[in-house]
Amino acid sequence: MGEESLKKRKGEDNKKEDGQSIQSHEPQTMNLKKEVGLISGISMIVGTIIGSGIFISPKSVLANVGAVGPCLTIWAACGVLATLGALCFAELGTMITKSGGEYPYLMEAFGPIPAFLFSWTSLLVTKPSSFAIICLSFAKYTLAPFYPTCDPPQVATKCLAAAAIVIITVVNSLSVKLGSYLQNFLTAAKMIIVTIIIVSGIVLLAQGKTENFKDSYKDSSISFGSIGLAFYNGLWAYDGWNQLNYITEELKNPYRNLPLSIIIGIPLVTVCYVLINISYFTVMTSTELLQSQAVAVTFGDRVLYPASWIVPLFVAFSTIGSANGTCFTAGRLVYVAGREGHMLKLLSYISVKRLTPAPAIIFYGIVAIIYIIPGDIDTLINYCSFAVWIFYGLTVLALIVMRFTRKDLNRPVKIPIIIPVTVTLASILLVLAPIISAPELPYLYCVLFIGSGLIVYVLFVHFKFNWSQKISKPITMYLQMLLEVVPAEEVTE
Repeated sequence: MGEESLKKRKGEDNKKEDGQSIQSHEPQTMNLKKEVGLISGISMIVGTIIGSGIFISPKSVLANVGAVGPCLTIWAACGVLATLGALCFAELGTMITKSGGEYPYLMEAFGPIPAFLFSWTSLLVTKPSSFAIICLSFAKYTLAPFYPTCDPPQVATKCLAAAAIVIITVVNSLSVKLGSYLQNFLTAAKMIIVTIIIVSGIVLLAQGKTENFKDSYKDSSISFGSIGLAFYNGLWAYDGWNQLNYITEELKNPYRNLPLSIIIGIPLVTVCYVLINISYFTVMTSTELLQSQAVAVTFGDRVLYPASWIVPLFVAFSTIGSANGTCFTAGRLVYVAGREGHMLKLLSYISVKRLTPAPAIIFYGIVAIIYIIPGDIDTLINYCSFAVWIFYGLTVLALIVMRFTRKDLNRPVKIPIIIPVTVTLASILLVLAPIISAPELPYLYCVLFIGSGLIVYVLFVHFKFNWSQKISKPITMYLQMLLEVVPAEEVTE
């Protein structure tokens, strides 16, 4: 197929489907489609945040603070911090309308090196490990009804998690619209289980089940380190509050829909989380909750029996919905990094037929499957959260810096400066807390891995060694033909 024929084919596809480029000021013709509206945006936030976290983290949060009162306070405070962080990202997302989340903001504020370190860490550690954690949680809850008296076999759990990753990867590679519709459906499904748990808790409270809330701050064990670790686990359940910034240019009317989705979505999640935890404590004491292997399943067994099978079923829907939202957005980060030359150029290519960043999404799925092999959820959460909050803090700091260095940029959404200052300080405390209270080697490994990105940047991005290009070029050409993908077209002057 000649170059003219290929361009003609790409042009025909674009007549059928409206596209939107990573850079909104470039009128490209082969690009991502603009198909995510306000409802889909709210669904993406709610669907990605409410995943495995609320069914895994309650026990860890309670273990760190020791009592019901501080536990509920931590959950509410995490929601406030997530909302403040998301408002900072709303200003960034409407000021710099490029997909890729933190990546373009760090590039604009600090240059290519911090942006590369973010993409390096996110692509190979935080995003795929998060995807793996969620899919492992999905597998655990899906298999729970089949193994009522024991834990499911590790092999079965890992195989089911890998199968979930493959299915989600295929769906998001095939169609933006299909992935968005799937997200809407799964969000509706997960809101059913959230509603069931909350309504059950309210009914039990109305019946006088309040004994577990008496002296709710008694026996609490609060310290700088324990609060930091409790926030880590609580914020893990809220992770996803910045997901729409990864697909900014696939949003319809992002200046309106991005901040509106945040203002509606995250407070809704916060209210749900606090009410779900209250529901848990209506039927379980602190000790019983800490001893439970699966908090939501224990709740279902005590409240919904003989229909308790509903809980693991809908929890599975909830986790798979979170995994789908994570894959949908993180694939765009790989796409942007490839386009900027910070990853293999192939990863920035777009499917001719589907207009999706298929190579980026497939790469993301493969790395996530590799993380399933060790399968240690708790270690992955700590490792992931530590790295994530380093870059959350750096990104919000970029907002503060650009208030002074880039006054010329249009800011459709402008928040008070105290908000990004607060989030930056909170990020510093969250990064330091686990190191001070319980220093462990995984944190050192994480710092060393981030630092190793400097070596990769100097060798392969800055100097661009010829031998690496000679190796990657034929591989890129072969995979391009196999996957039927092409680079986004540049504007001809």
